Amino acid sequence: MTYPEALEWLDATQLFGIKLGLEKTRLLLDAAGNPERTGRFLHVAGTNGKGSVCAMIDAILRADGFRVGLTTSPHLVDFRERVTVNGRWISEIEAAQLLTQIRNWTTSWENLPTFFEIVTVLAVRFFADEHTDYCVLETGMGGRLDATNAVTPLVSVITPIGIDHAQWLGGTLTAIAAEKAGIFKPGVPAVSAEQCPEVRDVLERRAAEIGCPLTFVTESVTTPVGLRGSHQRKNAALAVAAVRAAGISASDLAVTTGLADVRWPGRFQQVGRFVLDGAHNPHGARQLVATW
Repeated sequence: MTYPEALEWLDATQLFGIKLGLEKTRLLLDAAGNPERTGRFLHVAGTNGKGSVCAMIDAILRADGFRVGLTTSPHLVDFRERVTVNGRWISEIEAAQLLTQIRNWTTSWENLPTFFEIVTVLAVRFFADEHTDYCVLETGMGGRLDATNAVTPLVSVITPIGIDHAQWLGGTLTAIAAEKAGIFKPGVPAVSAEQCPEVRDVLERRAAEIGCPLTFVTESVTTPVGLRGSHQRKNAALAVAAVRAAGISASDLAVTTGLADVRWPGRFQQVGRFVLDGAHNPHGARQLVATW
């Protein structure tokens, strides 16, 4: 398929809606040669701040000279924003080739994979092909049944949790927190942002059940951060804690340089006299107002 044809095929899979679960993702990863078995992942879930924390982790690791894959969602302008290596978007040719392969693998399937399942496997396969040192994965929704949860990471990260996507994750903070805590793995360290008491209880309970070392990050960084707002200083502290918990020996200089240089469009982004921000739930809207 050409790139326009590949995007048209991928977009058509959205007609099947959102179907949470890991079975088809694992089948796709098998077809792709199981690239997840050799990748080193940092896995980020939460309600707000996921993209910012992912961008900060990416910036810190790149500042220390590592080759880093980053997959986030949704994209703002171009589909290729979702899959980058050292800041370079996947090319149209590379995306078309991988999407063509995935289409061919799934042609005989009775139930096709969803848009997000396809993009997740595309990203993991691309990162393996690009010989990345580390891969930063942002969950799409929830965590327990999110396609990105098919990997075993070096660290699991939870950003602030609030009410969002209630029709899929549940209408209470405790229900949503339980879904987010689904990314915890036995023996794999986890770091969480400061949470309200009921969310903290859910996360602590789940971590204790499976033997997952869990740390809460309550402080903010004092060094310059390239993203505006006091909440971004807390996100930065969480990103630093994630890198450390993953056992990555990024230098102090890489941390300060990465945080100062990080850029993430659509997060209190000033363009002339306008401010662009993607806040789309009450928790995010409160931070937007506070930053304003």
